[in-house]
Amino acid sequence: MKFKCVIVDDEPMARSFLERYCEKKGNLEMMGSFSDAETAFHFLKSNEIDILFLDVEMPGENGFGLLDKLLYMPKVILTTSKTDYAFDAFQYNVSDYLKKPFSFNRFQESINKVAEANDKVKVETAKEDFFIKTEGKFIRLNYQDILYIESLGDYVKYFTDSKFYLTHSTLKAVEEKMKTKYFMKVHRSYIVNLNKIKDIQDNSIVINGKVIPISKSMKPEVMGRINVV
Repeated sequence: MKFKCVIVDDEPMARSFLERYCEKKGNLEMMGSFSDAETAFHFLKSNEIDILFLDVEMPGENGFGLLDKLLYMPKVILTTSKTDYAFDAFQYNVSDYLKKPFSFNRFQESINKVAEANDKVKVETAKEDFFIKTEGKFIRLNYQDILYIESLGDYVKYFTDSKFYLTHSTLKAVEEKMKTKYFMKVHRSYIVNLNKIKDIQDNSIVINGKVIPISKSMKPEVMGRINVV
């Protein structure tokens, strides 16, 4: 598997070393290399990556400020000449901490750690929950608590029995992360939990009293995914 990665570091030599290491490693696809957090953010808000090589101290916004603004969290590998950020690294759940200067072997260890963690996630098929960012914090949601998800342009709403959660994202991005047997996109504006369907009437689904349209092109697949006897 190739990991899409981005470098954010204000030091040209550090970026150059990382770019060469990424090319030498072979399983990394370089998507961008940036000297400041603001420029990197403009790229990252519309391009989802797997690994972010991130310096902390840079002119303008620092590395942690960039992480605070991201709407998703890639695997983060800090690349810094200081060791003062261990607590912050723990708070942001970074994957590794590379103290400059570092060797190619140490770089490989870091990438291997990310790859092993990624493989472990794939194996853990029994995961029951995930996190979304809403109102400035990360909220844990259980898959089976979700009734349906509605698109509102650059935002989506996750509906449960008791409330909804608004988060800055697109339905396409959500669909990629909700690839389980329980969820299906039935309309350009809706993803539904198939286990929560009350009934199906013509070209609409009813979930908890909410009538949700089904695209004509999607109806055959919907009927094929539910248990009709």
